[in-house]
Amino acid sequence: MAYDVEKTDEQWREELSPEEYAVLRKAGTERAFTGEYTDTETTGVYRCKACQAKLFESGTKFHSGCGWPSFYQPITDTVEYLEDTSHGMKRVEVRCASCGSHLGHVFPDGYGTPTGDRFCINSISLTLEPAEK
Repeated sequence: MAYDVEKTDEQWREELSPEEYAVLRKAGTERAFTGEYTDTETTGVYRCKACQAKLFESGTKFHSGCGWPSFYQPITDTVEYLEDTSHGMKRVEVRCASCGSHLGHVFPDGYGTPTGDRFCINSISLTLEPAEK
């Protein structure tokens, strides 16, 4: 797939920390309850750490107790979905539609949310841009 932001593997390695590269470019996962944004309630926009594309509004974030930041919907057309059958499971992977970076997964268990979805996103995949006061 062609993305708006395309870089070589070498460029990604130079721009991202080893931990960011492992998650964003190699579909890794940070440990539960260790991410910077797991419990953050700051108002603003969450952007892709790799390319700065807007992904989620803070108003769609909720506490799911899963150990990673959870959102019930992305900003329109900012993510893409891929079937993920790794680790003996069938899941839906969520990637940035601008650069193809791995963000996390989406599950249909966002009970009590307007969409019923839980976008379980790695904090290390995100940058929070606080709203202006």
